[in-house]
Amino acid sequence: MYIGIDLGTSGVKVILLNEQGEVVAAQTEKLTVSRPHPLWSEQDPEQWWQATDRAMKALGDQHSLQDVKALGIAGQMHGATLLDAQQRVLRPAILWNDGRCAQECTLLEARVPQSRVITGNLMMPGFTAPKLLWVQRHEPEIFRQIDKVLLPKDYLRLRMTGEFASDMSDAAGTMWLDVAKRDWSDVMLQACDLSRDQMPALYEGSEITGALLPEVAKAWGMATVPVVAGGGDNAAGAVGVGMVDANQAMLSLGTSGVYFAVSEGFLSKPESAVHSFCHALPQRWHLMSVMLSAASCLDWAAKLTGLSNVPALIAAAQQADESAEPVWFLPYLSGERTPHNNPQAKGVFFGLTHQHGPNELARAVLEGVGYALADGMDVVHACGIKPQSVTLIGGGRVVSTGVRCWRISAVSSSITVRGGMWGQHWAQQGWRRSRRIQRNRSLNCCRNYR
Repeated sequence: MYIGIDLGTSGVKVILLNEQGEVVAAQTEKLTVSRPHPLWSEQDPEQWWQATDRAMKALGDQHSLQDVKALGIAGQMHGATLLDAQQRVLRPAILWNDGRCAQECTLLEARVPQSRVITGNLMMPGFTAPKLLWVQRHEPEIFRQIDKVLLPKDYLRLRMTGEFASDMSDAAGTMWLDVAKRDWSDVMLQACDLSRDQMPALYEGSEITGALLPEVAKAWGMATVPVVAGGGDNAAGAVGVGMVDANQAMLSLGTSGVYFAVSEGFLSKPESAVHSFCHALPQRWHLMSVMLSAASCLDWAAKLTGLSNVPALIAAAQQADESAEPVWFLPYLSGERTPHNNPQAKGVFFGLTHQHGPNELARAVLEGVGYALADGMDVVHACGIKPQSVTLIGGGRVVSTGVRCWRISAVSSSITVRGGMWGQHWAQQGWRRSRRIQRNRSLNCCRNYR
């Protein structure tokens, strides 16, 4: 048997798997996020550990863990977890969705003009490096005490094994990694007044980084089993659904939408806000587009139009008047990342006339989300990746909703969509409407928005 631990933003989930990869038992413990100031998002690393400890003990109450052979860790990326020389946490971890570091992003790119070549990415507030520059500028007394910088899941690893270690996929999101070389970049570290000594050792996701400490193993009713490097959340999820070979791709649909495509070599297109990271497996990289508001647009639109829920919104869209002039919707309710990298982007309805009612607005929202997904897909493909099919994953309601949006983008891209492990059958939409979408896509009204 094997154990997987996923440190998310809203909770820690642990699962017990048998030799066939089937889930035998699972346990989730909730986490809270602190937002003491606008744009801030923080968590206490001790909360991560306590939640993990509770979840593991509860898992052991469900099923014996004596036969577990190994343990792997995945988790939220980019969070800055700062430790002193005694391994004490210096301040709350600054999370992936913290937006305070815009000025530091500009400053770092000015300090290292070749940063996009080294890292393969635009400098964004969510990444780790600008967070450390913010700490240096605003909390210098804390910065001076920093002995180690860890990512969230790797703080759990430290508590489990006593080892400072990380994997390539997670480290790629720090902006301190030379992504092509899969090694720390001294140039990027020096730009933040940091050194390799303050970084964890690097491993491929499939490598063993250490073993459970005896006291931890005893508390959890386990042997001192090996702990595997694991990966950042999206890379680990991709491996979990078989995205391991070049030109495979998946769409993970939830509140946001992530399009993930595997490459055999390092590819990048930072000017389009495509993320270029190491995969969680050796000699593999991946490109990723991120749409900030995907399924969340549908929840919002259902409330806006007075419909009871998202299924009602979809039903309304299917009843839209085919003869009416098209309404366009820009789904930037939380700004947008790929391909615009514009946190100030706003949502828009365009083309409204007396012909239009709730049904037409519902259809416009589904189409707008589909177009935006296609925008991200296009810039990933422009890097040289050409998948023939895409695996769609997410929770049941999200997937059944998402396939309608995804079909819109897939129709004009000649890509086959497959349901992932939670996939459901596509609800049938009129092929005539899909063809109309394909023809009208030349308007590019979403893509040209700035």
